[in-house]
Amino acid sequence: MDVSTNDLKNGMSLDLPEGLFSVVDFQHVKPGKGGAFVRTKLKNVRTGAVLDRTYRADEKLPQAIIDKREMQFLYRDGPQYVFMDNSTYDQLHVDAPALGDAAKYLKEGDSAVLQMYGPEIVGVDLPAAVELAVTETEPGLQGDRVSGGRKPATLETGLLVQVPLFVNTGDRVKVDTRSGEYLTRV
Repeated sequence: MDVSTNDLKNGMSLDLPEGLFSVVDFQHVKPGKGGAFVRTKLKNVRTGAVLDRTYRADEKLPQAIIDKREMQFLYRDGPQYVFMDNSTYDQLHVDAPALGDAAKYLKEGDSAVLQMYGPEIVGVDLPAAVELAVTETEPGLQGDRVSGGRKPATLETGLLVQVPLFVNTGDRVKVDTRSGEYLTRV
């Protein structure tokens, strides 16, 4: 399906010869002389690389329809993550690399929105923050609560974060899924 450059919207996906891109920004320009054009900033969905492209006004570009499916993470099966589609109950086996950084925040029973382009996963939408248990960290020391010091902690998904000194093994912490930073003890 093609879309006119006059109808571009932020977040729209395009299937260009260079790969799958989403529109980050666009600007219609009508110079005094010559034809109008559209200046775009496009982000490669797979690599994250950003391209600046200029197109003629009303030029047709191939639109990619991204299917966003709400899924529940059931369990790990070796190197694969097994998800269940919340509407059809179909199970989907996904290789860890296809999930990217999102794999570090997923625990059994969690929900995520998988962005699908055909059979390929091109993105994962997670909640802004997730709660995870601390599986390993140095013991906290009495009296260290005010120093603002940090120490490394390994969470149940294998994610390593810096936490305050008062956090102990077995505690549950809230982590920001965009930055990977500790937010608070739960």
